[in-house]
Amino acid sequence: MKIVELQEDEALYYCTKDEDHFFDRKAFGLKGSKLQKIAVAFANADGGEVVIGIADEKHEPTPEKRWQGRETTEEFNSLIQALSELIPSVDFRFDFLTRVNESRNYVLRLKINKGLAVHETADKKIYVRVGAQSQPVTAPVKILELTHAKGIKSEEDSLIHECRIEELDESNELQRFLSDLPLRAPEPISFLSKEKLITPEWVPTVASILLFHENPSVALPKQCAIKVVRYDTADDDIDRDALTDDNASIEGALYQQINDAYNVISEFLTKNKVWKIEGLVETKYPKETIWEILVNTVLHRDYSISDHVHVSIFNNRIEFKSPGRFAGFVTADNILENRFSRNSKLVRILSKYKDSPNKDLGEGINTAFQRMKELGLKEPEIIEDGNYVKIILRHSLNQEPEKLILQFLEKHGEISNRQTRDLLGIDSSEKVTYQFGRLRDKKLIKRKDSSTGVHVRWILAEPNQK
Repeated sequence: MKIVELQEDEALYYCTKDEDHFFDRKAFGLKGSKLQKIAVAFANADGGEVVIGIADEKHEPTPEKRWQGRETTEEFNSLIQALSELIPSVDFRFDFLTRVNESRNYVLRLKINKGLAVHETADKKIYVRVGAQSQPVTAPVKILELTHAKGIKSEEDSLIHECRIEELDESNELQRFLSDLPLRAPEPISFLSKEKLITPEWVPTVASILLFHENPSVALPKQCAIKVVRYDTADDDIDRDALTDDNASIEGALYQQINDAYNVISEFLTKNKVWKIEGLVETKYPKETIWEILVNTVLHRDYSISDHVHVSIFNNRIEFKSPGRFAGFVTADNILENRFSRNSKLVRILSKYKDSPNKDLGEGINTAFQRMKELGLKEPEIIEDGNYVKIILRHSLNQEPEKLILQFLEKHGEISNRQTRDLLGIDSSEKVTYQFGRLRDKKLIKRKDSSTGVHVRWILAEPNQK
């Protein structure tokens, strides 16, 4: 039995930490059946931590008074016993937290690891952690999906024998991460071991290298950088001449890699111009949309595939290409309602950063869609493209094409095929020609001159011709 003595600021951290996908807090008096529900939900998702003996803010508004531990550790025996009786067993460990010079101060802390099987409570009910809730799984098809997902082995657990443990122990990224934790920083090797990022023989996993190696691309046999390129075109068929000098290969530990890639994407976007109702303007997308999609593209990719994450910036769209097909039971159709972490260790550890890139875990893609809608842009397109998942952001207003073309003509007097492709977010010149044909047949527009093909410019028809 391990007892961890906390300073006051560390105890206050547990009293004020928000409950989320990886953390739950309960007051003493929790029944064993309720704890089973929480533990099973964590084990069926990505693992997590629960502390027992700290009151909820709804019942105790003063943070300092929420710590309501017990005088002896034995008072928690029934809860530990309740978890030990689960079949299949849940992989958990526990210790007790105490406050300096306080009576009635023992709090039980449980760490639940992600399970390899579908777990259920003693009364045969299945739960899964979604955000800050332990939600029941009752539909047979959902149980089957969860069963299949549990059989997926992630590359993040593969061992890299060629990497020396010293390369992680001396890592500046790992030192920065540990020093920013709200609790006293553990020794690097101890932390890696407890999080199962190295084996008992100190052999690093792929996850440990991606997270904390100074340059994972050197240590790993597979490609794991983020490639960002910009094209000066809106066409679907890419001509090499459209490739600009703006291209970057971003390497490094995942946390920094994501932040650096976002900054590069933001910089490249300032160089793009697109035609909109107001004229030729800088291409702008919601910052949260770009961020959330980038994070998801990196975290949920398949690291067994030797390829980088690719971000291609065009005049009228951004394409994110992530190695690997959809994980688990997630599809393009249900991605807003379902989530599955192929790389649960990467997801869990990154969530511990002070400025976590995945702090809105489970809501990120929904946020990306919502921000595009708020800006009046079309929703992101998510498709499986061979052995990749592609997400496309189009700088296209979510309005009827005919209405947009007429609005543009009323403001600028004439419109070209190129301008219309920007305006509608269409990659094909033929599709634009089709829209012009419909408006011409309705006698709403006419050719400005005798030019043909994509060089035709159109103007509003004369009033008496409409």
